[in-house]
Amino acid sequence: MTSYMNESYAIAKYVRVSASKSRRVLKQIQGKNCHEARLILEFMPYKSARTIIKILESALSNLKQKQNNSIENKKIIITSAFANKGPTLKRFQPRAQGRAFPIKKQTCHIHINIKK
Repeated sequence: MTSYMNESYAIAKYVRVSASKSRRVLKQIQGKNCHEARLILEFMPYKSARTIIKILESALSNLKQKQNNSIENKKIIITSAFANKGPTLKRFQPRAQGRAFPIKKQTCHIHINIKK
């Protein structure tokens, strides 16, 4: 098999978590095997961990579809996991005396690459 068949990735765009908060979680799983990474993510208290589990499952599903057979999660390694900044949603909170207070709701794009 070629290396193309042994690699897969998944991307989630416009996730409603800031990129820095996502990177904090992604640093913990980078370089680990998928089974170990999933266990780490399940017990993390962060909101982004739930989303990253879904992205990891999607990458695994993509790899299984390429391979046309079942593969062991313990042999698959996360080669790269990173988060880029997405567009910021701008909202305004009304304040006293007719003023407005800006609120910036950040988004990010999360990429996970895996390899057998």
